[in-house]
Amino acid sequence: MLDRLQALADRYDKLSELLCDPDVASDTKKLRDYSKEQSDLQEPYNAYMEYKETLAQYEDAKVLQGEKLDDEMREMVKLEIEELGEKLEELEERVRILLLPKDPNDDKNVIVEVRGAAGGDEAALFASDLYRMYNRFADSQGWRVEVLDASENDLGGYKEIIFMISGKGAYSKLKYESGAHRVQRIPVTESGGRIHTSTSTVAVMPEVEEVEVEIHDKDIRVDTFCSSGAGGQSVNTTKSAVRVTHIPTGIMATCQDGKSQNDNKAKALQVLRARIYDIHRQEEEAKYAGERKSKVGTGDRSERIRTYNFPQSRVTDHRIGLTLHKLDTVMSGEMNEIINALTVAEQAELLEKENLA
Repeated sequence: MLDRLQALADRYDKLSELLCDPDVASDTKKLRDYSKEQSDLQEPYNAYMEYKETLAQYEDAKVLQGEKLDDEMREMVKLEIEELGEKLEELEERVRILLLPKDPNDDKNVIVEVRGAAGGDEAALFASDLYRMYNRFADSQGWRVEVLDASENDLGGYKEIIFMISGKGAYSKLKYESGAHRVQRIPVTESGGRIHTSTSTVAVMPEVEEVEVEIHDKDIRVDTFCSSGAGGQSVNTTKSAVRVTHIPTGIMATCQDGKSQNDNKAKALQVLRARIYDIHRQEEEAKYAGERKSKVGTGDRSERIRTYNFPQSRVTDHRIGLTLHKLDTVMSGEMNEIINALTVAEQAELLEKENLA
């Protein structure tokens, strides 16, 4: 581990030199790539520097312990060694986690698709609740939310809503949300007061740059139509809504919330790239499913990941067995407790695999 850390530190120092090089400063691509690489190394580099400093203090204290000291000084040195030893253990654990393989998509913006699934109108209403939950969480993180496409029902719920969340680290926190979300509550349409169970599905995809997934004009079909609102009624008389179909795969993306046809086409292509990339990613992961399947989920939207029980104010994440009796708090966007627990669970899995390797 120390060899890897030293190599990382050497690379960080080398990048500092390169970023001061006038030739690099005049090359926009190199400057961007080197700056991003150094930014990615910053946290483990700082942790390693702190570890080295603490280790030096620990070794100095051990040397001092071997010298002739009065009882009071010997006790002080003993306590210092114990405290520094505990700090070293904590730093070693932190560094091990920081050295784990990082998902290359973690820093990206995300495109989120929420759909009402089993349960009709109630599922659509819950989909709108999930959208508000993610919107409030994004707001608490200082991220920006932009609706790309939405289809409402007559009760104000969403049959489907697609939106982008822009902000550093958005994917790293929201990637665990993909899957089926189950709700148990008395629907507004239920006159008998009976609890119903409905589901909405969530898919979280990293935003994909054009260079990552190249879509050729000859491979797409673009259809235009009038935007529509709840219940299917037309909300304008111009064909500003756009549907883009990727002919080789049959994957489609629609957008009608933009200000113009060109705006909607650009957003639809954005969603299309993300969907194509996500399909390829899932296919690659499926090849190694037996070895790499994680308890925090595969990203398959059919997998039931969480239950929201309104009568008991309970939220349960089935992947890690976490239950919180604070449903209102979670639905208001305070999701960090769940996200942090899922992150820790994934890190523990990766550490276990690394130790077995």
